[in-house]
Amino acid sequence: MNDALVIIPTYNEKENALAIAAAVLREAPWADLLFVDDNSPDGTGQILDGLAAREPRVHVLHRKGKEGLGRAYIAGFQWALERHYEFIFEMDADFSHNPADLQRLRAGAEQADLVLGTRYKDGIRVVNWPLHRLLLSKGAAIYVRLVTGLPVTDPTGGFKCYRRAVLECIELSAIRSNGYSFQVEMSHTAWRAGFLINEVTITFEERREGASKMSGGIVQEALLMVWKLLFRARLRRNNPARHPRSAAR
Repeated sequence: MNDALVIIPTYNEKENALAIAAAVLREAPWADLLFVDDNSPDGTGQILDGLAAREPRVHVLHRKGKEGLGRAYIAGFQWALERHYEFIFEMDADFSHNPADLQRLRAGAEQADLVLGTRYKDGIRVVNWPLHRLLLSKGAAIYVRLVTGLPVTDPTGGFKCYRRAVLECIELSAIRSNGYSFQVEMSHTAWRAGFLINEVTITFEERREGASKMSGGIVQEALLMVWKLLFRARLRRNNPARHPRSAAR
């Protein structure tokens, strides 16, 4: 077993599933791959089962139905912790995250506890997004930082690498958010716990196949979550002393 695991949630991703698996296995030979499928009606889960039967580095976790991105990742994190992986990645199935960047996130995790792939550090690196989506995403990033103090440029991004210690110290069962707010809540919780967050620049490309999972409810949840996080932190907008299990040198 490798010491790294890439977690990819899927729901109706039959157009992308085998291709993203091949790309991850090629670009990250040091990692295993876990798909978390929410009982996709298009048969994605069955396609992935066939792949897992042929490829020992691929695993599939089936869930009963569509419960959201956050719940899928929590299930994947718990699966990873039970199997003692040290580096735990999350990424999308639709090639909006480039598998070639996995190595750069892994390198960043050698001296940080949580590494975020950022679209907005030292410029904007987004391909094929309409202007309103870009403005919404960039505005959300600014909003999160102003309200919570979380010192990152892309808090809603979903391309990440956690060190095991971070996920062990977070009460995963208490994380209830989904979508963009899930990404913000996880990063903010890790930061407030004293773990070091680093950012690695990536280029984000709009999905090649399938339909976006964006909805108005996801946006509304994210707008409200940041205030919950601020009050949870007792209105503090800075992180405490470095966590004793931090890998920061």
